[in-house]
Amino acid sequence: MSNTKSIVKNRLSLRSIFFLLLSTLFTGCDDGSLVTIYDRSILNTPISCMRLVVTPPDQKIEETMQHYYRFDPTCPLQLTITYKNGITCNSTFNVQTKAVNGFPSSYLNMELREGFSLKYSYYIDLDENVTAKDLEKGFERMKEDIRF
Repeated sequence: MSNTKSIVKNRLSLRSIFFLLLSTLFTGCDDGSLVTIYDRSILNTPISCMRLVVTPPDQKIEETMQHYYRFDPTCPLQLTITYKNGITCNSTFNVQTKAVNGFPSSYLNMELREGFSLKYSYYIDLDENVTAKDLEKGFERMKEDIRF
């Protein structure tokens, strides 16, 4: 009887380890981005047009985005890209975060709006300046969530 309990206990232990490793694998694949859908109706309606606004203005970002989508400057639906490079934090309150995790040096935010109404948001902290690859990953994520 005790031998049977031992076998069952070992199987449960192996299952626990398997699920722990599996969940670690899936969380390890997360790119750290935050996606928020403010208006669920945007998921069901195909988007026919968008206009692009980059803040602060950056010709390189605008040119890169033109490769992924044909933007229409007259469209009421606006894709706003905001970013910041070279972020430094001199606060002593974040010493542990900077020492252990590393403090992000930039961020990228992509928001889809209609007028003042926010529909969708993609945000990611980055360790380096925003690159074309970061823009592509963000836009590809948007295309997974929203139909263009």
